[in-house]
Amino acid sequence: MKTIFTTGQVAKICKVAPRTVSKWFDSGRLRGYRIPGSQDRRIPREHLIRFLKEHGMPLGELEDEAMGKILLVGSDGMTRSSLDEMMANDDFKIDTASSGFEAGIQAESVHPDCVVIDFVMGREEALMIAQNLKKNGEYEETVLIGLLSDEDNASGFDRTVFNETFRKPFDSALLAERIRTLVNRRKQLA
Repeated sequence: MKTIFTTGQVAKICKVAPRTVSKWFDSGRLRGYRIPGSQDRRIPREHLIRFLKEHGMPLGELEDEAMGKILLVGSDGMTRSSLDEMMANDDFKIDTASSGFEAGIQAESVHPDCVVIDFVMGREEALMIAQNLKKNGEYEETVLIGLLSDEDNASGFDRTVFNETFRKPFDSALLAERIRTLVNRRKQLA
């Protein structure tokens, strides 16, 4: 995952001439910095992604890292559809898994920014998934959200495993907003 690009690399991504990228940089439309003692320009990834989005240009190879990835584990179709609806205008891709095993496979291939675990699958399995993700160094920055069922008492387990918990029934708009906030905060720190 490249974090700094040269004008030549940006030109390849945007499918334009390097001179065009230099003009964007020199006019201030594309932010970046110059290497001290040289005229070489460098463009940080977040500035390039912002520039491409602002100008309606395709993200190309950056699309995967620009999108927020959510993994819904064990949730019902209603939760999925309401979250899809609430996040339709955002740059989020939602994948699902129905079991702990499937969640592990999906997490490995998708590398989600946020994992939403529905306790409807069973308290023990939900906690096991969360704890396994937290133990794995690759997912230590992944946002974990637990959806507690009505009969599930929040006491009796370590809630610090989760960044946030919601008790059903919950406001889907609030869940979507918390996911946006936590994932965007995580992406800015990365």
